[in-house]
Amino acid sequence: MLNVGDRAPDFTATSTDNKTIKLADLKGRHVVLFFFPKAFTTGCTIESKQFRDVYPVIQRLNGEVLGISIDKHQTQCDFAASLGTGYPMIGDEGGKLSKQYDVVRPILGIDKRVTYVIDAEGIIQGVFSHELLIGKHVENVLDCLQKLERDRQA
Repeated sequence: MLNVGDRAPDFTATSTDNKTIKLADLKGRHVVLFFFPKAFTTGCTIESKQFRDVYPVIQRLNGEVLGISIDKHQTQCDFAASLGTGYPMIGDEGGKLSKQYDVVRPILGIDKRVTYVIDAEGIIQGVFSHELLIGKHVENVLDCLQKLERDRQA
């Protein structure tokens, strides 16, 4: 995994709303990248819904959410639509983005459950990996974003 203080690797990907997303284009906002193992599984559904439910709060904290797994683009589109996520998701078939962020499980070839919080300057400020305590990701993200916004306004 990458570490706090690392520059987040830039990427370009197609999101579930068929828009091209470039991390560099999100500069000036905090970005929450949450990697999850597989669309339509129980834990991933719970986690994606939790991010959906707090998405307006994250936006008020100058943040954007991107959900990513090594699923096909259409699978990710279907998953996002079924949950009404409201935030973009990325099907990283082939795992290029997942490898950049060092979250691929070597033998299984699926993503670990890892969430990165990237600040408005592109520096990783939070790395959260809780395979079983899924709700901790959202809690950790909100705490991190609140601190970033307090620091920015100070």
